[in-house]
Amino acid sequence: MIGFDDQAQRLLRGLKLSQLRLVAEIRASGSLTAAAERLGMTQPAASRMLARIEEVIGHPVHERVGRSMVLTAAGDALARRAERVVLELVDASRDLSEAAEGASGSIRVGSVTGPALSHLLPAVRQMRDRFPEVSVEVVVGTSDTLCEQVLGGRLDFALGRVPAALQAHVETRIIGVEPLGLLVRRGHPLLRRREIGIGDLLALDWVMSDDETLLARTVNRWLASTGHRPPRRWVATSSFLFTLALLQDSDAVAPLARPVIDTFAGVRGMPFAPVPFEMDLAVEPYGLFRRTGSVLPPASRRLAEKMMERLDSPP
Repeated sequence: MIGFDDQAQRLLRGLKLSQLRLVAEIRASGSLTAAAERLGMTQPAASRMLARIEEVIGHPVHERVGRSMVLTAAGDALARRAERVVLELVDASRDLSEAAEGASGSIRVGSVTGPALSHLLPAVRQMRDRFPEVSVEVVVGTSDTLCEQVLGGRLDFALGRVPAALQAHVETRIIGVEPLGLLVRRGHPLLRRREIGIGDLLALDWVMSDDETLLARTVNRWLASTGHRPPRRWVATSSFLFTLALLQDSDAVAPLARPVIDTFAGVRGMPFAPVPFEMDLAVEPYGLFRRTGSVLPPASRRLAEKMMERLDSPP
């Protein structure tokens, strides 16, 4: 049996879910007025609810700074926990629905591009074959964006890299590094060369995201280690679709994850080809991460388990 001290007993008996939702919304919106509107309350009613919360916990939860209202340290601590409670109840609702519907349910998962193709796609295919009633939503984006969505409860889990400042808020299982290669269009002049040097590559337009992203920093560090500066001819974009379109219509080159290159250059009829140049380069390790302490809904748990089984199986 879980033991509770006096303060915990007071919170359990005195706080209501509507009050927790209010402080969570204040933290999310930064405004009592906005929080009240989201919850369908009047501002006076929200103010009275805040006063009741302060009475129960014995600490002020907000203070005035100029014309703005901000949460106190106690209010912010309570709001963080309140967010977790609300997210867990949302997940509980999904669990109940899936339990009632049997093999149906929903999955919300995210990934950076390479693992999305090498790990997530095969697992989703297998899941869909076995459980066709399960709906799947897949978000492909940067690790920073995915981490925000996992912490915000919009994704059940994701494949990527967690920023150092957020590592305490997620549980991560490391999967491995992400090897890189170079992709060009079929018929590219580079492909007719017997030998390709770094100077040949740097004479071309490079297509990759801006120099603050992990991939660009990794490539530039590798170039520096070989005595070369970053590419002078650089088209910066975070759009994978734009990258492919530019490669197809020009002599540009793009550094991409190996699974992406294998997918788009390894299929007959695709207009792309890998550059036969060994970079011996990989982006730092990535993993499967979820909110600390969260319990995956049944369908999402099955997908995560299936994917990890494939990774643990010998090739």
